[in-house]
Amino acid sequence: MIKSIIRKKILNLREKKNKQNIKFSFSEILKKIKKNNLKIIGGYYPVNFEINVLNFLKDLELNGNHISLPVIKKNNEMDYYLWSYQDSLKLNKFGIPEPDKNKKVIPDIILVPLVAFDKKLFRIGYGGGYFDRYIGKNSNKKNILKVGVGYSFQKINKVPINKFDKKLDIIITEKYILT
Repeated sequence: MIKSIIRKKILNLREKKNKQNIKFSFSEILKKIKKNNLKIIGGYYPVNFEINVLNFLKDLELNGNHISLPVIKKNNEMDYYLWSYQDSLKLNKFGIPEPDKNKKVIPDIILVPLVAFDKKLFRIGYGGGYFDRYIGKNSNKKNILKVGVGYSFQKINKVPINKFDKKLDIIITEKYILT
């Protein structure tokens, strides 16, 4: 209940602030990718005024990285599939573009869109638990760097959490980085 109130408030704010054309730099994420030799990048297709990562993903691919995007499945689960910026996408049941299910991968790093977040690196998403389930299911198979991507105005004092919520490793905004 509390999360849904926070979600609505921040989504309205994000839509209003989107018109301000806030500049966002991916340089810190790029440093982490290069320093840790992360080759498979889990991105997302931006919707609902999320930070647009598509040009960043394209640049990564042009520099030899493999890009993947999530595909939602039954029971609020998802998997990542390889995707190239030259490939077509299809819309899922929420209207979010997804790649064809050509090759399933577990990324080395995932970029996670944020609705809200706190200084302890917890987040609020859209409420389906897709990212939390994915992290929970795959964290014992591979050490995935989990990077939240959001605007500084999306930070709240404390995200109400439960046993299913997974912590991120880093949150990057246009103004600062939380680790």
